[in-house]
Amino acid sequence: MAALVSVEGIEVHFPIKRGVVLDRTVGHVYAVDGVDLEIQRGETYGLVGESGCGKTTLGRALLRLVEPTGGRVVFDGTDLSTLKGEALRKMRRRMQMVFQDPLSSLDPRQSVESILVEGMRAHGLDKDRESTRKRLRELLSAVGLPESSLRKYPHEFSGGQRQRIGIARALAVEPDLIVADEPVSALDVSVQAQVINLLEDLQQTLGLTYLVIAHDLAVVRHISDRIGVMYLGSLVEETDSETLYAQPLHPYTRALLSAIPVPDPEVEDSREQILLAGDLPSPAAPPPGCRFHTRCPWRQETRCDTERPALREIGAGHRVACHYAEDIEAGRITPHEVTAELVEATSTGGPEVSHAVSVTEIP
Repeated sequence: MAALVSVEGIEVHFPIKRGVVLDRTVGHVYAVDGVDLEIQRGETYGLVGESGCGKTTLGRALLRLVEPTGGRVVFDGTDLSTLKGEALRKMRRRMQMVFQDPLSSLDPRQSVESILVEGMRAHGLDKDRESTRKRLRELLSAVGLPESSLRKYPHEFSGGQRQRIGIARALAVEPDLIVADEPVSALDVSVQAQVINLLEDLQQTLGLTYLVIAHDLAVVRHISDRIGVMYLGSLVEETDSETLYAQPLHPYTRALLSAIPVPDPEVEDSREQILLAGDLPSPAAPPPGCRFHTRCPWRQETRCDTERPALREIGAGHRVACHYAEDIEAGRITPHEVTAELVEATSTGGPEVSHAVSVTEIP
């Protein structure tokens, strides 16, 4: 498969301004800080990480809904950073987004018909009344809604139905890429399954490419071909779905996967559990060296504290940003206890923690 999207060293730094009369920049929030990834045509790329790691900002920067500070995004051979005005508007027809909150992303004053037709009209797809009406019926049928929905308004639908309207709006302009930002996080579990299955069916039918941003690791595993794990603005691990869940190499990925409950009491009690101390450090003052070293049970002094690891390939399509990934996997480095006091001592901007918390609990 050829890469539809290639992200090269993309950065999004938001300035921190201070002042009463004249604003002056006193620092930056490093929301996304040097990310490289590729999304192959026709695949689903899952992006995971805890709140505040920069997942949503990366997805928006990919579509230039947020302007990148550095790096570039190449979409189907075209560098998006070189496009402006009408050229960028036309390119956006091929890139659409499904937002996290299905209610706030839909205009409450517009009917479903008006919401769907608006994008079609903006890109010259609203050619005549009959063809537009036929297209609207096809869109609603594709997302499992009746034709009568066209006359209704967003508040008249359930959360799952509103998310289906958001998906239909994205499909209305016939895109190649859809960035789905937490598409099922606000929905009930039963409705989540319906929406996920809908996305998979649409991909097979229309040949879509997805970037799915999510917290739920079970959802990401089910829907994704490849998965990237983000921490504090950087990609720390990337591989195919099965490999990531069977053989996670980065300590942060191991901690995330150990948090997934197993519906078997004996397995749950005997398996490795990794509990991280403290909260995510502030993206306005990220720690030096490895971004994860303030919370890492396998931290090694000097190198982890001072040298930022590159995202390197250590297997077929498996990339990881850790100096000691192979040693941790082979058991040559054992985990140690990290307390909140250590987090405060080694972090340059993380939130304070008032009590010590054990990070590892290895049976």
